[in-house]
Amino acid sequence: MEWWTAVILGIIEGLTEFLPISSTGHLIVTGHLLGFTGELATSFEISIQLGAILSVLFYYRHRLLNVLLNFPKKRESRLLIIHLACGFLPAAAIGLATHSYITTYLFSPITVGIALIAGGFAILLIEKTRRNFRVHDINELSIRDAFLIGCAQCLALFPGTSRAGATIMGGLLVGLDRKTATEFSFLLALPTMIAATVYQLLKGQALLLSENLIYLGIGMAVAFFTALAVITTFLKYVTTNTFIPFAYYRIIFGACVLYLFW
Repeated sequence: MEWWTAVILGIIEGLTEFLPISSTGHLIVTGHLLGFTGELATSFEISIQLGAILSVLFYYRHRLLNVLLNFPKKRESRLLIIHLACGFLPAAAIGLATHSYITTYLFSPITVGIALIAGGFAILLIEKTRRNFRVHDINELSIRDAFLIGCAQCLALFPGTSRAGATIMGGLLVGLDRKTATEFSFLLALPTMIAATVYQLLKGQALLLSENLIYLGIGMAVAFFTALAVITTFLKYVTTNTFIPFAYYRIIFGACVLYLFW
């Protein structure tokens, strides 16, 4: 690796992780354009997510600390942890069983391009059909809502689908408004991405934690600061706007990827 490769991938990760446009898909395409491919690239593209997830921990630090301190005595704190667990388990179970197959056979620009386009049309369809939202705060979620959003998150195991896109659209479908769906997606990223990153670091430690450790640190730091800016801006955006622009972006970008790599 080169230091500038880590910087570019860190910027891409931070910009795209929490938007419904697929960070993994963008990292795979960028890696191929930079000539950074293979087992090291796959491990790096998954592990660098830790930088972005730390930005969520930092952004919600007061809320999360309050939940942990009040877990034994506050119903809202207990429910949030239960909801995150219900949302995490489906993808954890399926991801653990299919991880090796996915990273071996599906981490390619072609599969990413197809998933980007399909996801773009799915967002357009959902945005055109959803009108009434019954949940306007995370505390109003039911266990069923959290579990169904977790099932939707399983779709993101296919590179190019977007974890944020799958969970946010899943939230809209079960009745969450855009801001609540986005916030729950951010919080659900904590157990999901931490588990995926730790698993990949343990699996690829021979590649990542030796001579490439400094580059991994650079990429994570860049991803952290970039993602922190995105989280703040995106939450303001979804309060008054739809996800339709991201759908068109996905379709156009996916078509360009297929044209370049078919």
